Amino acid sequence: MIKLDKVSKKFATGTLALSEVSLLVDKGEFIFLVGPTGSGKTTLFRLLIRDTLPSEGSIFINEFDVVKLSKGKLSSFRKKIGVVFQDLKLLADRTIFENVVLPLEVSGENAKKVSQRVEEILRQVGLLEHKDKFPIQLSGGELQRTAIARALILSPEILLADEPTGNLDAATSWEIVKILSDINKMGTTVIMATHNVDIVKSMNKRVVHLDKGRVIKEEKGHHEEKKHEEKHEEKHEEKEKKHEEHVEQKDQEGQEKDEKSQKEEKKE
Repeated sequence: MIKLDKVSKKFATGTLALSEVSLLVDKGEFIFLVGPTGSGKTTLFRLLIRDTLPSEGSIFINEFDVVKLSKGKLSSFRKKIGVVFQDLKLLADRTIFENVVLPLEVSGENAKKVSQRVEEILRQVGLLEHKDKFPIQLSGGELQRTAIARALILSPEILLADEPTGNLDAATSWEIVKILSDINKMGTTVIMATHNVDIVKSMNKRVVHLDKGRVIKEEKGHHEEKKHEEKHEEKHEEKEKKHEEHVEQKDQEGQEKDEKSQKEEKKE
């Protein structure tokens, strides 16, 4: 679970990047973060990975109090969050395999397990056959998939994707979104910042609108509305069941009372 409570971020330049943002994200959700350039999307992501701290407010991610997090816990905290950066941050002088393996190099895993894990992730994003190529040899969509693979290598609970379809054509954009959707279906919480209106409308997921550092609107996707309706129906059914049990209990108590009265009358 991710919880932001009245979070503001003001930079030393005086720029107010975020203003009193409150947001609750449940485990396993898929959320679109939308808004114009400069609305605060990237700043919000930086706060979630503790790349910067808020000027005001609190941030909780599962058991971690992000603002008060000690340096000793920072490494274990960041392993739980994978990030697909807007500029990808791939190393041009390393192969695709070497780029993806980077987060594992300091994990202490043995070489065989590391190799198996990298190949498993590359297969998942459809890049296994390109593992020995360099970034310059891949297309824009393949580079995005490489960045996604690297973000997933430590099996994070949360995946943040900052404009992953920004410079891609429509067909390739949908390929990337399908990968993110499949990752979400396996239980990973996904927050995707995007300008792509067509994708947002078609996916029917929860949408958080940012503008000038503020959350100005939230829209629930059909899936979230359905979940809400199912929960409401479950509560209603549970209430009816309890009522029926109460009535049955009262009927039984009344019956037992009548039987007792009849026995007492016979004795008299």
